[in-house]
Amino acid sequence: MPDLRIVSELPPAGELVVASPYDGREIGRVATGNAEHVEDALGTAHALFRDRRRWLSIPERIDILSKAAHLMESRIDELTLTAASEGGKPYADSKVEVLRAIDGVHLCIETLRGHPGSVVPIGTTPATTGRVAFTQREPVGVVVAVSAFNHPLNLIVHQVGPAVATGCPVIVKPAEDTPLSCLAFVDILHEAGLPVEWCQAIVADGIDTAEKLVTDSRVGFFSFIGSAKVGWMLRARLAPGARCALEHGGAAPVFLVEPFDLEDVVGPIAKGGYYHAGQVCVSVQRVFVPASMAQAFAVALAETASALKVGPPEDESTEVGPLIRMGEVDRVAAWVDEAVDAGARLVTGGKRLSDTCYAPTVLLDPPRDAKVSTLEVFGPLVCVYGYDDLDAALAQANELPVAFQAAVFSQDIDKAMQVYRGVDASAVMVNDHSAFRDDVMPFAGLRESGLGVGGIPYTMEDMSIDKMLVIKS
Repeated sequence: MPDLRIVSELPPAGELVVASPYDGREIGRVATGNAEHVEDALGTAHALFRDRRRWLSIPERIDILSKAAHLMESRIDELTLTAASEGGKPYADSKVEVLRAIDGVHLCIETLRGHPGSVVPIGTTPATTGRVAFTQREPVGVVVAVSAFNHPLNLIVHQVGPAVATGCPVIVKPAEDTPLSCLAFVDILHEAGLPVEWCQAIVADGIDTAEKLVTDSRVGFFSFIGSAKVGWMLRARLAPGARCALEHGGAAPVFLVEPFDLEDVVGPIAKGGYYHAGQVCVSVQRVFVPASMAQAFAVALAETASALKVGPPEDESTEVGPLIRMGEVDRVAAWVDEAVDAGARLVTGGKRLSDTCYAPTVLLDPPRDAKVSTLEVFGPLVCVYGYDDLDAALAQANELPVAFQAAVFSQDIDKAMQVYRGVDASAVMVNDHSAFRDDVMPFAGLRESGLGVGGIPYTMEDMSIDKMLVIKS
């Protein structure tokens, strides 16, 4: 049976078979842990944090992260194949993810070196005369990270890398569909010199085990990436004093505002909508187009979508892979059928290609209250809506309880700025799709889409405290 990546003498609770989302073949096995393993992991991590003599110095952390990045660079193909096989994201896109993950580790180092603390401007009043004050960064406590399937390596780097960089003991629970990339990164950290107790990984044997891990009073910071239903539930059950950051999903709006070049916008929107079969929290889902051009745009997008190669994720020519589970294919198919029955025009797609793959789909003018218009699809579907008034289109885009990233395509800067000011979003891309992201950027879901700010520098700030020293002389 595979080993657990926690400090415990207990045998594993069981074994999880990791299967390909494309064809169901077994691609690996991992050990699972139960409530007793959680207790051992938390006890180890908390005792480590409470003993300041055992804290890793900044130079030690930098050395470990540098060696980890070097090891990752030497295993790019291996890490890419693992991520593609277990998560279903096509090989070419998975390789980009691996390269981003490596850059993320370097970014942890750069952020650590560049943010040592700050000077507090006292000494300017009679009461503070003769005093100086400054802050230094200290770890917030034990970090528990619960991750998602859709970026099985890079999301782990975003949660675990900052914890290691800031000096927090971390326990990570990967998604049960995609644990192999997480465990590979944890093993790399250990190989790079990080003691096992500083980064433990546990594949929970059930929901109760995962909830015990998250809600324990020894948790200092909870990092969650996943569904809003689960994230908000867990946040409500955190122990008093525990900080948290939640990253959920959205239904990203994109606006085409005249003047724009139809040929220039179709490619980026197709990429943003069908990348990883739409299984990205900021995927292009709703495109608002002037009514006179909506059909022409939908047809042009459909031509691009129908030409995309759907197939096995390990194939370097594949452009769209499977959905993570067969049940997700059933759900997307039901939502599309419901919209078409209610009056949406099916321009392309709208069919299963297999038990695990759904055709890249374009719907024109689905009803405003249809599931595809109101809920996160998380599948290869782009909805196109014709509008006569931009303010009305903005109001329609803003009426959902989720808000994350958005985009606008226009050659008129004033119109682009009108969208920027009017749309509910934490980030707006101009002349690019809504799913654009660089790991140095802030990444924040608003309202039901999340809590706090992601992005490596911002996560490192969340996982640290400013500890002030005031000297009177």
